[in-house]
Amino acid sequence: MRSTPAASSGRRDTSPGPSAPAPPGSRTALLRAADGVPIEAAYAPGPGPGAPAIVVAHGFTGALERPAIRRAAAVFAQRAGVVTFSFRGHGGSGGRSTVGDREVLDLAAAVAWARSLGHARVATVGFSMGGSVVLRHGALYRGAARRDERERGGREGRTEAYENAAAGGGGAAPGPAADGAAPLDGGALDGNVLRTDTASYADAVVSVSSPARWFYRGTAPMRRLHWIVERRAGRTVSRLALKTRIHHRRWNPEPLSPTAAVPLIAPVPLLVVHGTRDAYFPLDHPHALAAAAEPGAAELWLEEDFGHAENAASDELLTRIAEWATKAAGAEGQRT
Repeated sequence: MRSTPAASSGRRDTSPGPSAPAPPGSRTALLRAADGVPIEAAYAPGPGPGAPAIVVAHGFTGALERPAIRRAAAVFAQRAGVVTFSFRGHGGSGGRSTVGDREVLDLAAAVAWARSLGHARVATVGFSMGGSVVLRHGALYRGAARRDERERGGREGRTEAYENAAAGGGGAAPGPAADGAAPLDGGALDGNVLRTDTASYADAVVSVSSPARWFYRGTAPMRRLHWIVERRAGRTVSRLALKTRIHHRRWNPEPLSPTAAVPLIAPVPLLVVHGTRDAYFPLDHPHALAAAAEPGAAELWLEEDFGHAENAASDELLTRIAEWATKAAGAEGQRT
């Protein structure tokens, strides 16, 4: 673990900038998550053959067409192919947001699409809600080498950790909706079960501005977010004003928490990025995430004057993230 105090902008950048023609090879698609929800996605080919791909997971109320995601994608595309997509309930995707639960299926579909486009190495970069999703995805979707590790029993304690993940690692805590709604159908989701039979795994994981635990209400922005998610009136406001459709039912089972997911990601490289001026999640969150990793398995950047998620990330910070992600994922043929 390394703590990096490098400065980056804390501004909220919402300007999309001038429109530019799509580069050759760019395309859009309507993907299908494992539970059938349609997910809109877009692809920019990046610098050329053999480059890794970066799959970008936006924050709550974001979408692939939001200016901050377009800006991040443009920066990342200087070093990698880039897949952006809208989580369920956001933008042009179908379904309703489950605020980080079934969204892991959306990310898996986007990663598989990146591989189908010819990228042998794929890194995931998630912001805020997307940051928690890339952690859980990294824990639950695994490549062949890590499947073999599990079958051999892995390092001491690893087998039990996998089994806890498959069991849900949850408990009886309430899910994101709290006004008497019925639980989500866990059987249809199966989203806490280890998956090894697809091309949906990541070769490197970057989590930016993620919570360390569910149900955090310690800041005013998070209390407002809980009102939006948990109350019928809040979900109406979200649908009309924020263009985000939220599921009214509870989590069942409770998703594997970000902190519980972290130790399952190794040996895939993990980077945790957090701002010292984050108004949503104080610094105990990134410290808890980094501490949950095995020694040397995660890197921590604490960014001075950086606020929260993609809206506050400067081009300089995004460039450093892209450099880390592409190096960690490795160029085609560079890693096994």
